[in-house]
Amino acid sequence: MNIVLWIVQILLALLFIFSGVVKFIMPYEDMIKDSAVKFPHWFILFIGLCEVLGGLGLVLPWALKIKPSLTPLAAWLLLIIMIGAVVTGLMQGIQFAIVPFVVGLLLIFIGWGRGGKKGLA
Repeated sequence: MNIVLWIVQILLALLFIFSGVVKFIMPYEDMIKDSAVKFPHWFILFIGLCEVLGGLGLVLPWALKIKPSLTPLAAWLLLIIMIGAVVTGLMQGIQFAIVPFVVGLLLIFIGWGRGGKKGLA
């Protein structure tokens, strides 16, 4: 189970770090061009920052054994972003909500697997 959790943690960390960095590199007009919801630029940058920090939080605390309780917390907080992504995706069509939904399920798996009986602690 530990190996599966590590694989999922690393893959999701890479996904979130990549997604967050893209929000800083890609021009704002290109990001919102085909979007059903036109979020302000500052909000997209904020989400990008949260994704990068959350991606790091999925791996580093548990790997370094420094405040390992931050790993499940990062997973639960990233789940909030994924809930928003599912809702936004549904506004464009169900096919846009499938990937964030699956990522959300994987985040629940990490939060549960690394949080144990203590939940968020």
